[in-house]
Amino acid sequence: MRGLLARRMKFHLFGAFFVSVGCAALYKFGVAEPRKRAYAEFYKNYDPMKDFEAMRAAGVFESAPPK
Repeated sequence: MRGLLARRMKFHLFGAFFVSVGCAALYKFGVAEPRKRAYAEFYKNYDPMKDFEAMRAAGVFESAPPK
């Protein structure tokens, strides 16, 4: 029984470290990178003036009435 806490602590410390690194890697490659690619793809062809004119025609803005 002597040294049981130290042995168990070492095991759980390494286990927690590897689980946290694994979760961080899964989030980065499963969520963050696809989101970055989606934003880059969206803004590659985005025309803000065209979007503004569409919202203006729909009557979204009070200060810029529809034509």
